[in-house]
Amino acid sequence: MRQVSTWHAAIAGLCASLVGIGLGRFAYTPLIPALIQAQWFAPSQVVYLGAANLAGYLAGALLARPLAVRIAAPIVLRGMMLLASAAFFACAAPLSMQWFFAWRFAAGLAGGVIMVLAAPTILPHAEPGRRGLVAGLIFTGVGLGIAASGTLVPLLMQAGLVATWCGLGIVCTTLTLLAWGGWPPGEIAHPPRSRAAHRTGSVPVWALLTEYGMNAAGLVPHMVFLVDFIARGLHAGLTVGAFYWVVFGLGAMIGPLLAGAMADRIGFGRALRVAFALQAIAVALPALTVATPWLIVSSAIAGAFTPGIVPLALGRVHELLPGDPVRQRIVWGRTTMAWALFQASGAYFDSWLFGQTGGDYRLLVCARFRLAAACLDD
Repeated sequence: MRQVSTWHAAIAGLCASLVGIGLGRFAYTPLIPALIQAQWFAPSQVVYLGAANLAGYLAGALLARPLAVRIAAPIVLRGMMLLASAAFFACAAPLSMQWFFAWRFAAGLAGGVIMVLAAPTILPHAEPGRRGLVAGLIFTGVGLGIAASGTLVPLLMQAGLVATWCGLGIVCTTLTLLAWGGWPPGEIAHPPRSRAAHRTGSVPVWALLTEYGMNAAGLVPHMVFLVDFIARGLHAGLTVGAFYWVVFGLGAMIGPLLAGAMADRIGFGRALRVAFALQAIAVALPALTVATPWLIVSSAIAGAFTPGIVPLALGRVHELLPGDPVRQRIVWGRTTMAWALFQASGAYFDSWLFGQTGGDYRLLVCARFRLAAACLDD
């Protein structure tokens, strides 16, 4: 059986998270003002289409394990990267809102499957002393995708919306081909037969699931509305909005590594509390001030912990369930579902609130700050 080097596999995982989440989800954010200005869809419809990707992410998180039971994970991951790439080309043709919704949902589904399966497929093949670094590289793909979308979209927009969607599709297809041979050999993941493996409920575990989900909902305004808030809400334009999205992406690039270093020093439980506190501050700042330095701070912190919270939650799962890899995998799947469920629910609520208030961004921020702050009550 062909062997793959650890670093080749890590690059494949990075490409997968970059395509399925970094670009598949987050490239839509800097495109929101352009879609509205080009009158492809009404403002309220554009926001709902953004939420479609989050709903697809939830579906992908739910389907990932059943798919891995029937099909080897590397095959599933290759298929999901192809699906995410195809979604970009399909979105170049705004045939109808239903067409667009279906493909944004498909892109989200691909991202959800990739989030659940990519790291567990790669990490068992890495040396124990390098698994933290390998995991950091995988999750860094999210930040790279965010930063890339913030720089690519304004450049591609000079050629128009159709060219922008196709250009992003070409980038994702190239990354898919680059990762194609990098996945380690995988087998079909047969579910555990013991009922004891499924008894994963406890107060700390359920608290983690709830907090992780609420945290996801609290970050929705930055993940979905940040560029539109800057570009249209503050009348600063798409280029300035894209600058803040790059700041968000740069934060996301270093967030997983910084979060892991903090957890090594103070433990995953304490690190999560610090992360929740910093995120609550970051979410609240745009409601308090729109001064450039504070908007940069807000964008950077929110960006850092969007992917940075993932290794903290994963490490906390291992703290709560030490020495039990079966239960750890089950609970990790559930935490991913909790994130997806709360995020999708929060996005649809914000979409409704956005339409009802005529696009009052600060009201969205205030509502989400209350939710983000609630995560501090561990």
